[in-house]
Amino acid sequence: MKIAPFLVFISIVLIIYGLINTYIFTRFMQCVPSGWQGRIWAIIIFWLLAGSFIIARFMERAYPCDFTEVMTWIGSFWLGAMVYFVLAALLVDFARLVNHFIPFFPQVFYADYQKTKLIALIITMGLVFLTVTAGFINARNPVITLLDLNIAKKIQGSKTLKIAMASDIHLGTLVGKRGASHLVEMINGLHPDIILLAGDLVDEDLKPVIRRNLGETLKNLYAPLGVYAITGNHEYIGGAAEAIAYLTAHKIKFLSDTVEFIDNRFYLAGRDDRDKSRFTGKQRKPLAEILKGVDPAFPILLMDHQPFQLSKPEELGVDLQLSGHTHHGQMWPFNYITNTIYEISWGYKKKGNTHFYVSSGYGTWGPPIRLGNRPEVVSITLHFQ
Repeated sequence: MKIAPFLVFISIVLIIYGLINTYIFTRFMQCVPSGWQGRIWAIIIFWLLAGSFIIARFMERAYPCDFTEVMTWIGSFWLGAMVYFVLAALLVDFARLVNHFIPFFPQVFYADYQKTKLIALIITMGLVFLTVTAGFINARNPVITLLDLNIAKKIQGSKTLKIAMASDIHLGTLVGKRGASHLVEMINGLHPDIILLAGDLVDEDLKPVIRRNLGETLKNLYAPLGVYAITGNHEYIGGAAEAIAYLTAHKIKFLSDTVEFIDNRFYLAGRDDRDKSRFTGKQRKPLAEILKGVDPAFPILLMDHQPFQLSKPEELGVDLQLSGHTHHGQMWPFNYITNTIYEISWGYKKKGNTHFYVSSGYGTWGPPIRLGNRPEVVSITLHFQ
C-alpha cells in the first residue's frame, strides 16, 4: 500500500468526520438547558459515541478483542445515527432560514423557546432511534432475488445453468458467525450448479475473520462446479494477498485477472478490483487481454466488482457480468449518489447482447444498517439454446 496517499486520505476523512460531529454537537448543546445538572455527562457521552468508531478501527488492527468488538458495534451504530442527526439538523436550520425571511413558525414556539428546542431534540432522537432500528432489522434479513436470463448460445449437456451469486459480504466483526452461517444456508438451499462471490468477502481487516474462524463456516458452501470469487476494494484495503490465501485455504477459488473453461461448457472470467493499483501500485490486466484466446462460441461469464465501463464487456462479447460494490447507497439518501455515479446502481440491465446484474450486496460496511434497499443473495438461472 502507498503510505503517503493513504495518510492523506485518512486525514481528510478524520477532518470531515470531526466537522460533522462538531456541527451535530453544537446543535445538540443549543437544545440542552444550560442549568441542567446532567449537561457534563451528556457532553462526555456524546464525544465517547462520536469517537468510538475511530478508536475501534485503530484498535481492531492493533489488538482485536471483545472490548474492541463492543466499541466497533457502538461506533458503527453511531455512524448510522450520525447521518440522520445531521440530516435532521440541516432540515431544521433550513426551516429556520426560510422562517427568517418568510415567518411561518407559530408564536407558541416562542412562548418558551428553550422548552421548544428540548422537545424538538427529544423527538429527533426518537425518530433517529426508530430509523436506525428499522435499518438494522432490514440489514439482518437478506432476501433471495430471482433472475431468469436467456443466452443466445449453444451449450453441451444441460441447457440451463443455475448460479448463486453474492457480493459485499464484509465478513468481520459486524458480519460474523451468524451472518456467515445464514449466507451458507441461503446459498446451499438454492442448490446451485456454481457459486460466484463478486468481491468484498472480508471487511478490510482479516483478524476478526480469523479470530471467529469464519473460514470454516464458508467451507460448507457447496456447488458441483465449485465456489469462485474475485477481489473487491476492501480486500486490498486490508491486504489482498493475506485474504486470498486465507479464503483459498477454505475452498474458495479466486480468479485474479484470469479465465477458466468450466465443465467444457462455459468460460468464467474474474477481474482484480480496479482499486488494485491504488493499494499495490500494480495495474490490473485489460479485459481484452484476460479474454484473449477465449472461444466466443461458448458462453462467457464475467465477475468485476465495481460496475464501471460497461461498454467494454459488451464490445468483447461477454454474455453476463456480475458486480456489486455500490450497496445501492446502503442508507437513504445515498442511493441518489450511487444512481448518479453508476450506470447501474442496483439491479438488472441488458446492453446489446450482454446481461448485467449489480447486486446491492449481502452485508454492510460501516453502519450495520440498510434503508432504501434490501440485502440479497441472487439466484440466476441461465437458459441456453
